[in-house]
Amino acid sequence: MYVMILVFREKDEYLNDMKEFKPGKEEVEHIRVTLYGAEGSGKSSFINTIESALRGRITGQALTDGIGQDSFTKKVKTECGSYYPFVFTDLMGMEKQKGITVKDIELVLKGHVEEGYKFDPETGISRDNKFYNSSPTINNKTHVLVFVVSASTIDLLHEDVITKMRSVRIAASDLGIPQLAILTKIDVACTEVQSDLNNVYKSKMIKEKVDRLHALLGLSPNVIFPVKNYHTEIMPEEEIDKLALMALKQILNYGKDYVHSRI
Repeated sequence: MYVMILVFREKDEYLNDMKEFKPGKEEVEHIRVTLYGAEGSGKSSFINTIESALRGRITGQALTDGIGQDSFTKKVKTECGSYYPFVFTDLMGMEKQKGITVKDIELVLKGHVEEGYKFDPETGISRDNKFYNSSPTINNKTHVLVFVVSASTIDLLHEDVITKMRSVRIAASDLGIPQLAILTKIDVACTEVQSDLNNVYKSKMIKEKVDRLHALLGLSPNVIFPVKNYHTEIMPEEEIDKLALMALKQILNYGKDYVHSRI
């Protein structure tokens, strides 16, 4: 059994943390979180789950926003109509032999690629492209990189995909960008968790999946967060929300630390 104390906090405590969260530096408008993972890993669903947990109702806007795009940026509104001080950049289309190149991903991390650019795996973005930002500010840059991996298919990842993820991790490390991981579809991977989400940190199967991801990417197990995304549910469920918000809290804390180290 492996236990993370944070999971035992109440949902309202996490919600209060999010309401009070600030990037910590006046010139920083938001913490920019870049999500990266294989197709079908649950990146857009994770964004929807976060938004659902924060708003207290099931939402699905991120799935709509991402249709036909290689990447998109998602802001999350508060109930008062303003926005939380964080944004998600969802990089789409990682495949074993094509998709976004590591070089272009590095440019995204550095803040050089504007939203709306159509990635070309053959050529990459050029400096004279209208979507190339030659002078990115701290708000354009990625503050924390999050790998999203499905627990149900982690053992089926193609070696080319793993190699690309490792290369992205190295690029982020060279830039000093902190990295975490979200392990999705834990209910599909483990029947014990499917029957009761409270079993997630007691499950030997989930621990094996966490250890597997640790071995693949070299991320410490304490920055790998198992979550269940909303899928068939039509009403919010507290245990789903708590796991998602716990992960979000740590993601934002790492992003905030990065911002403080750069300004």
